[in-house]
Amino acid sequence: MSIFTGAGVAIVTPMKPNGEVNYEAFAKNIEFQIANHTDAIIVCGTTGEASTLTHEEHLACIRFCVKQVAGRIPVVAGTGSNCTETAVYLSKEAEAAGADGLLVVTPYYNKATQKGLKEHFKIIAEAVKIPIILYNIPGRTGGVNILPETIVALCEETPNIVGVKDATDNFIQYAKLMALAKGKVDVYSGNDNQIVPFLSLGGKGVISVLSNIAPQQTHDICAKYFAGETTESARLQLEAIELVGALFSEVNPIPVKKAMNLLGMEAGPLRRPLTEMEDANAAKLEQAMKNYGLL
Repeated sequence: MSIFTGAGVAIVTPMKPNGEVNYEAFAKNIEFQIANHTDAIIVCGTTGEASTLTHEEHLACIRFCVKQVAGRIPVVAGTGSNCTETAVYLSKEAEAAGADGLLVVTPYYNKATQKGLKEHFKIIAEAVKIPIILYNIPGRTGGVNILPETIVALCEETPNIVGVKDATDNFIQYAKLMALAKGKVDVYSGNDNQIVPFLSLGGKGVISVLSNIAPQQTHDICAKYFAGETTESARLQLEAIELVGALFSEVNPIPVKKAMNLLGMEAGPLRRPLTEMEDANAAKLEQAMKNYGLL
């Protein structure tokens, strides 16, 4: 059974002006997501700036999110690392905190082979009992790509590896994965501009940046599709294209934090080395938000 179906938000980690995690704002954002029918919360992923959280902060955010959600929707915790032992540690702690599942990114910098990737993910999976979604994003991992054959083998050979977040931007590879998987792999789009195409080939949903500011709309793209209202789902997808483009005009999560702050959602500042948006891109983002009806 899938951890979730539909739109899961890759939630931001709000920061105070001094750079500390803003848990009060975090609680408000979680409640906003649940009230607007987000199907799952993915905490401490790329959008949550996990790479600049200390291990203590990382785990504190997971524990806080699990406690705040209180079982109302699934919580998937990002616990990946380029060090297998570190990923095992974070994964075990997330499981102990009550996370419903894990999102484990491809190791970065090391440039593992397909053999190394299989061993890495299997060791993590064997250390926990909760289900795992692999996170394939070559653009952030030095070009390392989990090949479709490797993904399918991992899901077939390791019971609690159940799916993948595909952020490869390679639709041909995605189609090959779905052909090989034969329904054995839960696949989530990692790109908000490709939700409907992913669903059309059997995808389970999206792990979404857009959902931070438009959770109901992103949920509806998926829900309409699954209800057989594919024309309406496609209309909603296309309606969001300009805004999605603006949300990725600079590296994530720079624009989405800007968008949340424009909406008064207290996302706060970014942790270095990320910096605030360039003025020209910020102006385009604000206009896209107005065109979408958020401002």
